[in-house]
Amino acid sequence: MRFDLTPYRRSTIGFDRLFDLIEANARSSAENYPPFNLERVADDRYRITLAVAGFSREEIEITAQQNLLLVTGKKDDKAENNQFLHLGIANRSFERRFELADFVFVEDARLNDGLLVIDLVREVPEAMKPKSISIRTGAPLAAVENKVADEAQAA
Repeated sequence: MRFDLTPYRRSTIGFDRLFDLIEANARSSAENYPPFNLERVADDRYRITLAVAGFSREEIEITAQQNLLLVTGKKDDKAENNQFLHLGIANRSFERRFELADFVFVEDARLNDGLLVIDLVREVPEAMKPKSISIRTGAPLAAVENKVADEAQAA
């Protein structure tokens, strides 16, 4: 299913990255290997689970960049002399990209029983968090002195 986002691009300002993500996701939706789950574990914690049966730790690479998580699996194309009657287990290299929101970081990654589990956490810096401002009462406002006006009255 394709969406034409041109009318929205014309009438919005500053949402270019969002539209680019939607269009890139629509283009890459045909690739569905390896299958994965996205899970919200807590308010600021997420988990990605990829089914990577047949891959060892040495064949998988996880790269975290700003707003991008890249998971690649590289299988050697060794010409084996096996004569398969049915080849149903995917044994090919892959690349999965996950766009991350601001302040989302990889906390942990582990491979167990053919599942690669990547834990993510959102850590908003203190300067970006909302602050409660206290309101003081009872203190009179300080008067602003105007020396020019005072000199004119004295003369």
